[in-house]
Amino acid sequence: MSLSLLWIPATLAAAAAQTARNTMQRRLTQTIGTVGATQVSFLYGFPFALLFLALVVALTRERLPRPDGEFALFLLLGAVMQILATALMLAAMRERSLAVVTAILKTEPVQIALFGFLVLGDALTPTGALAIGIATAGVIVMSFPNVSDLTRSGLRPAVYGVAAGACFALSATGFRGAILALDAGSFLIRATTTLAWSLGLQTAILLAWLAILNRAALIGSLRVWRSSLGAGFLGAFASQFWFIGFSLTTAANVRTLALVEVMMAQVVSHRLLAHSSPLTKSAWSDSI
Repeated sequence: MSLSLLWIPATLAAAAAQTARNTMQRRLTQTIGTVGATQVSFLYGFPFALLFLALVVALTRERLPRPDGEFALFLLLGAVMQILATALMLAAMRERSLAVVTAILKTEPVQIALFGFLVLGDALTPTGALAIGIATAGVIVMSFPNVSDLTRSGLRPAVYGVAAGACFALSATGFRGAILALDAGSFLIRATTTLAWSLGLQTAILLAWLAILNRAALIGSLRVWRSSLGAGFLGAFASQFWFIGFSLTTAANVRTLALVEVMMAQVVSHRLLAHSSPLTKSAWSDSI
């Protein structure tokens, strides 16, 4: 496969891993709350990010790129926005199903195309803009054939979902900017280095926040370490492939293809979480 197309399987792998991670995190919110479950993804993902970095260095024998001020600013943007996005997403999932919230989140490609252009100067062709618009509109219409489906549990889950999508868009823009800001190295070493720095920063931020303001959530996240390790691994694994995608093409391209995650979430929601959604019901009826 041409290196220019490697972002496609990387994105598909990331979407699958993220769907599984979201499922595990959603269950954790029921025992340790939204803030505690948000912490799990970063605290337990960080060791795996370091492991990935060690493996990449051993296999490629490349030196680690040197971060600079531009890298730090982009990394901070990506890290903070991802924390906010994850918290908002989990808050929405406490009130609506995984599939429904995932569909709401997928307003992200439109926002990310705009942020990528304004912040990074990522070009967006008319054809690309049309593809993003059609794909995003299609997902929303398929998931919510009636407007009432979107607000059935009130406006709050929908607002949380849209806000989470905006934060995820800013996060992806920040992480792509950080990867591009590194001075040297292959796409793989730059992506993996950025991942390790981001999860380390996010872990430090959340540990300090919880230690000061919510020790109960911190203790809760430590108490469920066995079930949290899986979510941490899947989160780091998904992020590794997201970052590989960001290093090879625009974040808008990656997140548009990632709309396939909606279909994955529909399957998980229907078979494992016993939640139904308009799209799931329609597909089920058609199969009968």
